Amino acid sequence: MKILLIGTAWPYRGGLASFNERLIQEFITEGDDASIITFTLQYPGFLFPGKTQYSSSPPPGIPITRKVNAVNPFNWWRIGKAIAKEKPDIVIIKYWMPFMAPCFGAIARHIKKNKHSSIICIADNIIPHERKFYDKPFTKYFISAMDGFVLMSKSVMEDLAQFDRKKIRALNPHPLFDNFGDGVSKTEALARLHLEANRRYILFFGFIRDYKGLDILLEAMHAIPEDVHLIIAGEYYTDSKPYEALINQNNLGDRIHAFNRFIPDEEVKYFFCAADLVVQPYKHATQSGVTQIAYHFEVPMVVTNTGGLAEMVLDGQVGYVTPAEPLAIAQAVSKFYVEGKSEEFKRNLREEKSRFSWSRMTSTIRRLYQKG
Repeated sequence: MKILLIGTAWPYRGGLASFNERLIQEFITEGDDASIITFTLQYPGFLFPGKTQYSSSPPPGIPITRKVNAVNPFNWWRIGKAIAKEKPDIVIIKYWMPFMAPCFGAIARHIKKNKHSSIICIADNIIPHERKFYDKPFTKYFISAMDGFVLMSKSVMEDLAQFDRKKIRALNPHPLFDNFGDGVSKTEALARLHLEANRRYILFFGFIRDYKGLDILLEAMHAIPEDVHLIIAGEYYTDSKPYEALINQNNLGDRIHAFNRFIPDEEVKYFFCAADLVVQPYKHATQSGVTQIAYHFEVPMVVTNTGGLAEMVLDGQVGYVTPAEPLAIAQAVSKFYVEGKSEEFKRNLREEKSRFSWSRMTSTIRRLYQKG
């Protein structure tokens, strides 16, 4: 089949790019003619909260073309018309925020004029974490242009129902992020990060946004045993001062190891393999790629009972699901160490992660295409 994905990819960085590249790699492995069209301009610079949008590491063997300007309607017309002429069997659009809805919705409408291509959305979110006045009209415009949807959590499927109940859809969990290489020993990981080997470490990983609850975890640290240290690995996409104030107020300076920068793909393994436990203290969520990286490296987790996180992490088997409260999180972390759950949870992670394959995602997309 001829399959085209429109969305974030190299030279852009981050979880969206990693997801899209890994998905297209799976289609290519399965024998399809699959490629990606990505952006010439994804966000105007003033709208981007980080230091840079770009990556220096291109993925090998994946055809990627930069064509889409997210803010130029004339570009949307040209791109949609050109894709329509190529007649791909499936066009996949990875949707994560309403800002992209006019661009993706317009391109999709032009493609649909060929009466051949099926346009399938993989939705990270339908209702965004950080709300804007234009969310509902933009999202409605985008959804009306799609033929089908893949949702990666029940909460996102429920959000979709607020806009549409008729179009075909399927629930498929976020596949493993297995594109960060094999794990390394804890000794090697700690040495690489210049961390002392005689301590226990928990990990907060990923871009730091307010909804991800790092403040809750910092508040929890005073109730977590003092020999447990926290690794914070990720770039601030919000004001760092409130978090730095919490660290100072709670006298946590000696127990916090901050790597406040974008973590490139080749370094990800060291952070996860250095940690005994990954903590996701999110205040609200849909699903998270961090969970799937933890599954890949077989690192137990503590997550909050919000959105789709609890669907991914089996409470008491591969980690703990708690309320988004400092004391609850502290109790879960302490229980993990006191009861010596590491090896038991790792065994369960090895068994459980088989349900998060990329071939399952490609099969779901093919089924939606056949139904359409």
